[in-house]
Amino acid sequence: MYRQSSFKNDKASLYLVPTPIGNLGEMTIRSIEVLKSVNYIACEDTRNTIKLLNHFDIKAKLISHHEHNLHVAIPKILHLLEEGENIAIVSDAGYPAISDPGYELVKAVIDASYNVVPISGCNAALDALVVSGIAPQPFMFYGFLSHENKNKKKELEELKNQMMTIVFYEAPHRIKKTLTVMLEILGDRHIALCRELTKKHEEIIRGTISEVLEICDDLKGEMVIVVEGAKEIVEEEVFEQSIKEHVQSFVDKGMSAKDAIKEVAKIRKLKKNHVYEEYHS
Repeated sequence: MYRQSSFKNDKASLYLVPTPIGNLGEMTIRSIEVLKSVNYIACEDTRNTIKLLNHFDIKAKLISHHEHNLHVAIPKILHLLEEGENIAIVSDAGYPAISDPGYELVKAVIDASYNVVPISGCNAALDALVVSGIAPQPFMFYGFLSHENKNKKKELEELKNQMMTIVFYEAPHRIKKTLTVMLEILGDRHIALCRELTKKHEEIIRGTISEVLEICDDLKGEMVIVVEGAKEIVEEEVFEQSIKEHVQSFVDKGMSAKDAIKEVAKIRKLKKNHVYEEYHS
């Protein structure tokens, strides 16, 4: 067990700082303060992050940290933490480690017994979930489905009986194929397709999968798909005896016809009048 008291020790910290997914006005005061307080910021793409830093007059040095250089970036960040430097990590947009690099670094920092501190802020999945009009809890965040159709179908087959609302991310050039496969595997469920969240062209499209498919050819921007969960399937219990035989079996055991009818109605989840009529027919 490792018990972290984030602000009651003198260990260096890794701050997980969310960045705006479209609207710079959603950068929080605390996020800005943290980025200004550290000397180093690990980021997914230095070209994108430098624009954010310039906008808020943040002077920290950037460390490239993405899925292809983790073997170099993580040891470098751990070395800086060892020297007592607090580090912030950001992704291009939204929360680090949510369908973006970050998890491997977080795990390595935890294993090295340094603090990992979350800073609240932007997250496209939650934005989409709460505006979808689909039950927001319980929900499952799945992220991106496989790019390959065969694997995508397999993933959806594993999810099709999931009764929780499911949140997916998708790119615009794959949206039609993804919705087509969803329709095939999941059936024509209600969804909310949320695109360009917090930006000027923000749009939330609510309807069935087949309805959204009709208009998805011209849709652009990064997308979040909120899909309603599977409906509960109540399997009817199969009885070998007819209703009349079922009642008679209780009568043969010494029960009155009235009580036997009541008992069979309870077992079969039927109205007593229906069982009465079947027995006396």
